[in-house]
Amino acid sequence: MENIEKQLTSVIRDIPDFPQPGIVFKDITPLLQHPELVQAAVERFVERLEGIDFDVIAGIESRGFLFGFLLAQRLNKPFIPIRKQGKLPFHCVSESYKLEYGQATIEMHEDAFPAGTKVLIHDDLLATGGTVVAASKLIEQLGAEVAAYCFVISLDFLQSAGRLTRFSEKIISLVHYE
Repeated sequence: MENIEKQLTSVIRDIPDFPQPGIVFKDITPLLQHPELVQAAVERFVERLEGIDFDVIAGIESRGFLFGFLLAQRLNKPFIPIRKQGKLPFHCVSESYKLEYGQATIEMHEDAFPAGTKVLIHDDLLATGGTVVAASKLIEQLGAEVAAYCFVISLDFLQSAGRLTRFSEKIISLVHYE
């Protein structure tokens, strides 16, 4: 696949005014109808992660589970789900954060990995960065470190990557919207 960004952009759908007026939601579900493109995206993540040392992949609910789990399987790494509050069955650590339209809390099992673990955080999209910063704080609560981030999409015009660099400067995105 020559230009993965162009191919991904061609199938990512814009949904205007979702989840609220003025927001253009970037929908990756059409991408899932193209298994060869999904595989190409996973392979591009693998290439871009070369040389980055990490032990586990943590995916953020729910779209972060899609590529995060595929990537974990491809790299033979454990996968850790970070979920919305009340969705995990065991003892959890939690982190609350503000959204543009309210507040949310995410959780992770307290025994997800041992202290000192190097964690790759994956989500489908980097927008304002609130959810992924909260996920980074969860990682730190358990005595681990954020080794890197990867996203299918980055909304660069929101300039949120700067919020992540205090945790890790290694930020990988396959599609950039300026």
